[in-house]
Amino acid sequence: MNGMATFPLLSRVLHWLMAVMILAMLFIGLFMASSVGPDYHRLVTLHRPLGIAILMLAILRMANRLRSSVPTLPEDLPRLLRHIATTSHILLYGLMIILPFVGWGMLSAGGFPIPLWGQSLLLPPILPHNPALWSWLRSAHTILAFALFGLVLAHIGAALFHGLIRRDGVLRSMCAKEAPSPDLQEQKPV
Repeated sequence: MNGMATFPLLSRVLHWLMAVMILAMLFIGLFMASSVGPDYHRLVTLHRPLGIAILMLAILRMANRLRSSVPTLPEDLPRLLRHIATTSHILLYGLMIILPFVGWGMLSAGGFPIPLWGQSLLLPPILPHNPALWSWLRSAHTILAFALFGLVLAHIGAALFHGLIRRDGVLRSMCAKEAPSPDLQEQKPV
């Protein structure tokens, strides 16, 4: 890899924290869609605050990404794969932000209260009560969630491709700790 050997620590922490949260959120959403009764309500109770946490962390992550340098892709990576990598990252960031807003808007349009924990903290509605809009947003939320799930699977596949097949350091740049700068390494006595 050219330039920096790894992503900065904050970038790596946010990446892996959000990876776990997004996978949990996607599976909670799938189980919610197929559940009724008390299990559904327990899952919804997890789903809402997790979605808002993902939204906040995605905004923080975008700000961090804009202010931090990132490792460059290998020079021998074909142009098409570079374009796909860039596009997929833009889509991932977009969905990490849009999906929680669509869910929040859906609940607002449905006239539902939006509690984060119990009834102690309620989010304000961001859209007016409108059953037709609620229905449209519910469908959009589902479609976008499946799109995010597909992108996450493609992202995992690309990481494994870089780590196991190309062995070009791309996966290692998000997993390994930063290598010390050669001029900062301690000199050992001879």
